[in-house]
Parts: sequence; structure tokens; C-alpha cells
Amino acid sequence: MKKTLPIFLAFLCMGFGDVVGPLVGLVKDSFDVSNFQAQLMTFSGFIMFGILAVPMGVFQSKKGKKIVMDIGLMVALLGLLIPIFNGMYGPKVDLAEAGQMKFHVLLISILLLGAGATTLQVVGNPIMRDVSEPGKYSSNLSLGQSVKAVGSSMGFLLPPFALKYFDMDWTLLFPIYSLLILINLIWFNFAKIEEKKDTGEKPASLKSCLALLGNGYVAMMVAAIFVYVGAEVSMSSGVPILLKEKFGLSEFGLWVSWALFFLPILVGRFTGGLVLRKMLPKKFLIVTVLISLFGLACMFVGIKAVTFFGVILIGLGFANIFPLIFSIAVDSMPERSNELSGLMVMAIVGGAFIPPIMGFVADKTSNVIGFVVPLLAILYIMWVSMMVSKKSSVKA
Repeated sequence: MKKTLPIFLAFLCMGFGDVVGPLVGLVKDSFDVSNFQAQLMTFSGFIMFGILAVPMGVFQSKKGKKIVMDIGLMVALLGLLIPIFNGMYGPKVDLAEAGQMKFHVLLISILLLGAGATTLQVVGNPIMRDVSEPGKYSSNLSLGQSVKAVGSSMGFLLPPFALKYFDMDWTLLFPIYSLLILINLIWFNFAKIEEKKDTGEKPASLKSCLALLGNGYVAMMVAAIFVYVGAEVSMSSGVPILLKEKFGLSEFGLWVSWALFFLPILVGRFTGGLVLRKMLPKKFLIVTVLISLFGLACMFVGIKAVTFFGVILIGLGFANIFPLIFSIAVDSMPERSNELSGLMVMAIVGGAFIPPIMGFVADKTSNVIGFVVPLLAILYIMWVSMMVSKKSSVKA
């Protein structure tokens, strides 16, 4: 049990990369930038998934998990220290007066935090197997994902708390995150973790992963992950802005956004496991996508209560899309699970590209119309779910 604790803390730190969602609205206000510029935060935060995921997996197979864990934690810590040493460390500061210079510093900071989160994502699942007692891996991994969700939620929950009770700025996140990652780095290196070498299945390589994209089914599923992550990040970043600019919720807007969107995701993931005991994954994927589409349709009604209801439905619908697509793809080609897993993690880069498109559309039209972008993404996944339901098996 003691060996698992620093790994659980690593899962918490892994969730810090999701801070880019709530950070978009905070940065938009603090630096007085456009929706498109603010959504560049998501680009900085997620672009490293596309660049690093597969190469870091290959590096891990050669050099080991411990060094990859250290790299992930140190890179994330470096990213968080950069804004601190540039005067962005918690007390309320006028960032708008600092101009574009500090905005660029923040983009670099989030880029490094995203690189660290990518690396931790690559190493987190396999190293949890090394520290888990026999028969405890699945439950530990499930608990680890829940702990990661706590880390993701901190970006929503801490800034309003800091402002209300300590009169401090949202940049308080940087020293808090830094301290937790530093504790994790020290704890992990003092823990006596015996790394287990992978045997049996041939390790994935960059070439073998990319070659799989020539398979139409694989390309379709990877694209589904790409647009889904983009849609989720668009929602997590767009909802706080919508609540403030359309419905006047500012002081507690992040708390409301978390309660409406991330809390249903947590509930949906728990209940999803129960539903899958009774329903096939392919059928459940169709159901959960339909719930998401209905929720997105509610976003365009313009009535506050209907919008709130829509966001809750989207959270419930989004909860299981990623694991369903992931598991359906891997189950269809279990002999290529290494390559598929690498591609699926790489496809998280969709969170870098789709939110800025949403920001561009919102700047040209309105914040409400901007939600057409995640709507189109989920419509594509609806098509994918229909194709998957017709396909019984796929061979490489």
C-alpha cells in the first residue's frame, strides 16, 4: 500500500494539466484578450500529447518507467516555476498592465506543464501495475483516475476560494501545484519501487504506431478520440465564459461550471461501470452520444435553466465516450494494443486544436454560436458509433 501512495499523488499531479480549461476564462479576463487568444492556452496545454506521447512510450520501453516519471514531474515543475519567477505567484496583480510579455510567459509555462502531464500519462498506468498487489491493479487504476479527476477539479475550485477568503489571484495555483509536484518528486525517489520489465508482447515503436493509421477503422477511431478531447476541452473552457458573459455569473462561475460539467462527468463514470454490466459497449456508446447531443442542443435555446440542464447532460454523456472508444478499438485488435494505446494517447492532441477553432468562431459570432464546434465534433462521433455498431470484427 505504501508503494502506491506516491503513484496516486502522481495521478493527482497528472490532473493539473487539465487546468487549461478553467484557465481560458481567467486568462481572458486578466489579460483582456480575445476568445481565440485565450484558447491558445488549450493549444499550449495539449499540443505535447501529439508530439511526445508515442516517442515517450518508446523511450520508456528502453530506459524504464522510473526515469520517465522523474522527467514528467521535473518538466511540469519547471513549467509551474516560470510564472512564479516572473511575478505571477498568488497575490492579486494587474496582469493586463503587464501586456503580452507575461501572456507569452504563461503560454510557455502551460506548454511545459502539458509536456509533464503527457509524460505522466504515458508512465502512470504501467507503473501502477508495478506497485499494485496481485488482483489490485484494476481497482488501483480506477481509483487513480478518480484521484486524477480531483487534480483536474482544483483548477475550478481553488481560484474562487482564494479570491473570496484570501483576496488572492488565480495565480495562487502555481505555488500550490509546484509544492505538490515537489513533494511527489521527493517521495517517489525515496520510495522503494521495484520496476517490472515488460515481457511477451512486442513493444510499440513510432513506425508501428503510425503504420496502423493506414487501417481505415483505426484512423476513424483515432479521429474520434481527437475530436472528443477537443470537444471536452472546448466545453470546460467555454462554459465558464458563457456563464459570465451571458448569465452574469462571475465570482462563483468556476464553482458553478464544475458542478454543472465535471461533477456529472464523475457521476457518469461511476454509473457507466454499472451500466456496462448490462449493456454492450457499442450500444452504450450510441446512448451516451445521444445524451451529449441532446445536451448540446439545449445550449442554443438561450434560457438559463435549459442551458444549465444541457451542460449537466453533456457532462453525463461525455463521461464515458473516451473509455468506450478506447476499449472498443483495443478489443477489436488486441494483438496491436501497444500501438493502439500509443495512437489513442497521441490523439489527445485534439484538445490543442479544436478549442482555438471554437474561440475563433465565438469571436466572429457569439459565445453561444461557438458551441457549434463541439456539436460538430459529437455529430462525427455519432457517425462513428453507428459504424462501430455495424462492424463485428476488424483485423490488422
